Amino acid sequence: MPKISYKEKKEMPDSDFAVPEERKYPIPDEAHARDALSRVSRFGTPEERKEVCEAVAARYPDIHEKHCPMH
Repeated sequence: MPKISYKEKKEMPDSDFAVPEERKYPIPDEAHARDALSRVSRFGTPEERKEVCEAVAARYPDIHEKHCPMH
């Protein structure tokens, strides 16, 4: 998974984040979507888990089906 630099993250649109209002859990590609699911399952609040799960499901349904720990 390519690392996102600080500058790149600042330039990303809110829509590239699973929690856009806080700009948390970037999901610009499939690798980052899998990482977001992993991280939120370990460190996220129940609300964040739900929001990340829904965002990944909408953008990457195949990844959601295989990697979402909520299902």
